[in-house]
Amino acid sequence: MEVAVEQVSFAFQPLYSLHTGGIVGVEALARPAEGRIQELLRHALRRGRLVAVDAALAARAVLLESSHETLLPLHLNLTAASAAAPQLVLDPLQEALGSTGRRAREVVLEVGSPFHGVSAKALLAGIRRFAELGFRIAFDNLGHGDLPLNLLAEARPDLIKLDRTTLHRLPGDQPTVALVEALCHFAARTGVRLVATGIETEAQLATVQRLGVRTVQGNLFAPAREGVVPTAGLVSVEPEPTGASAANPRVDDFLRAPVTLPAGATCDQVRKVLLDQDATTGVVGLDDDGRPVWTVDRSRFLLDLTGPFGHALHANRPAARLADPPRTIRSGAGALELLDLVTDAELDRSGDDVIVVDADGRCVGVVLVNELVRGVAEQKIEEAAALNPLTRLPGSDAVAREVDRRLAAGHPTVVAWLDVDSFKRVNDTAGFAAGDDLIRALGRALSDLGAKLRSVTVSHVGGDDFLIACDIDEISTVADTLLSAPWSAEGMPVTVSLATVVCAGGVVRSYREVSRMLAPLKKTAKHVSGSSWVNGWPGSERYEVLRGSPRH
Repeated sequence: MEVAVEQVSFAFQPLYSLHTGGIVGVEALARPAEGRIQELLRHALRRGRLVAVDAALAARAVLLESSHETLLPLHLNLTAASAAAPQLVLDPLQEALGSTGRRAREVVLEVGSPFHGVSAKALLAGIRRFAELGFRIAFDNLGHGDLPLNLLAEARPDLIKLDRTTLHRLPGDQPTVALVEALCHFAARTGVRLVATGIETEAQLATVQRLGVRTVQGNLFAPAREGVVPTAGLVSVEPEPTGASAANPRVDDFLRAPVTLPAGATCDQVRKVLLDQDATTGVVGLDDDGRPVWTVDRSRFLLDLTGPFGHALHANRPAARLADPPRTIRSGAGALELLDLVTDAELDRSGDDVIVVDADGRCVGVVLVNELVRGVAEQKIEEAAALNPLTRLPGSDAVAREVDRRLAAGHPTVVAWLDVDSFKRVNDTAGFAAGDDLIRALGRALSDLGAKLRSVTVSHVGGDDFLIACDIDEISTVADTLLSAPWSAEGMPVTVSLATVVCAGGVVRSYREVSRMLAPLKKTAKHVSGSSWVNGWPGSERYEVLRGSPRH
């Protein structure tokens, strides 16, 4: 067998959050032209080329995934030998990331077998090096490979993946249930995310969910598909480029100033702060660089200190002895990501303040969980009230916000206005009920497009008017779907008109400007026979009829 990396293709399999129901990452799985990837790696090891082949595979996976632009964290597999030699991996990997626009923090390196023969010291140093550059670290195949348990404590990975061969014994094997339960306890105490892989039955899913696993992967949800990155139910965990969308609030929207003390503060100093400030829910201990070292919850801390002999035992001792490890989340993270973090916490810490940190790990504030939950709930109620009762689509504000966000970021965008030709005649001839059915059918088609296409945002302005925003390369799919459909009301054929404006190059700066440009284009589209599409450009009176025939 030749070690021909260029002949290796990749299948992609998503990881799902059981809290949000969405995809939180996608793993690239190597598929050699012949045999299995393990055979190829063993052959490379015998030839002394394991690390070079491993690094080339990781880089190739990045390049092949890039065309899908999912914005999801990409999981790449590395052997322990490669993780212990970061200098040999980083050059090809960073070159691939640079050419695709990916960032290190969007990549999870899954370190797997064989660990035998790899220096633990070199492996830990390599993992630290990758982490310093922003890569997230996972350990793969726990329960099947030769992963030393000491590494779980020493390396402090972000994720641990339970191997499918272990989970296949669920739900009936009680020792396996006890093992998963113990690992869930370990994950909760250390802040590591536990991932159950190879989930293939509803019974397996119910068991791992009951035991506390929050992230899963397996054929029950989606099989690995070669050459295709699954995006159904996509949930992006990266912050939007220009601030929070109303539909996806950020932790920064709920930020409070933290109450802090030096990491070496005593229990008595913490007690004095809490008694002097009645509204304070917790205190954060910071090191000299402003990074959180410990945190105390007001109720638990005062209860410990005022219990029998509590003051005598603890008053002049370091506060860290009664504190908990800090629970942190990065600035710019989504509110749902914070709720996911809270759900994964131990029950007695589910209401603790969450510390928000910047890119360097420095504390920038705290979020009170009850405020965030209330804020998200209120926002969802407002969003539900704003939905059109006929189509359950949001109003024009949804597209307006999206267009303004894209224009501010310099992102080329198409804005479209869709309506039904002679809708009054439809109501007068077929009746209002038939008109409502037609509007619902258009709403369903637009909702399907919004779910299918990554860039599409839709809204129902009212009556028979709809607005759409999308990337330039997806407007053709949108137009073909809407204009080729045989629309009708009680058997009466119906046509629709689509007017679009291409916004690129910074000529137009706001949604308000775009809406003014769309009005005459819509009027022009109405004078085109059949289902029509008229496209225009900002700063020009020129337009192009892309579908339909002008009336004479």
